[in-house]
Amino acid sequence: MVTIAPGKGLQVNLQSSVAAQFGRQIKAVIVETLEGLDIHDAQVDAIDKGALDCTIRARVTAAAVRATGKDIWKD
Repeated sequence: MVTIAPGKGLQVNLQSSVAAQFGRQIKAVIVETLEGLDIHDAQVDAIDKGALDCTIRARVTAAAVRATGKDIWKD
């Protein structure tokens, strides 16, 4: 689950059962996805149970679309 709220800079709070092994990679995927959507100021809370990178990207993208109201698929 991913939730996004306004923030200063990109702040990622991650709760993950695999954080010891993959925490850095998960956070990197979250930050890269948001920066790719031109979002640079956000508070992100992510709860992960070992999802693949493509799933994390999809969840972050969906949360960003909901948070901003911007339909990135329409353009």
